[in-house]
Amino acid sequence: MKIIHTDKAPAAVGPYSQAIVSGDMVYCSGQIAIQPSVGKIVAVGIAAQAEQCCKNLTAVLAAAGAGMENVVKTTCFLADIGDFAAFNEVYAKHFVSKPARSCVAVKDLPAGALCEVEAIAELPKKKK
Repeated sequence: MKIIHTDKAPAAVGPYSQAIVSGDMVYCSGQIAIQPSVGKIVAVGIAAQAEQCCKNLTAVLAAAGAGMENVVKTTCFLADIGDFAAFNEVYAKHFVSKPARSCVAVKDLPAGALCEVEAIAELPKKKK
């Protein structure tokens, strides 16, 4: 098991890791729209926050040796299910491989976030 950390994504705000590599799999913690350079959410609106979530997740996956194309499952959390269509527009641009997904509305998210995305990815096979 290997703990993944990158300064290109927000630091964990609790007792957890940005991601864990176990075997050939990467288990990414949920990413909200915190902009790493300032340590807080600056994106306004669901589309901008979803975009930042995906940027953060991309950075964590890269630190683990994977990419968005390697994601096999996501879980998405929305503070307002009314944002579902707008969230999906951004999500579709980043998850072109169409991984399996669950998407649920929740009462609240950390830091007043409008969305959060967690992912499970498979590390790419090493070429021989």
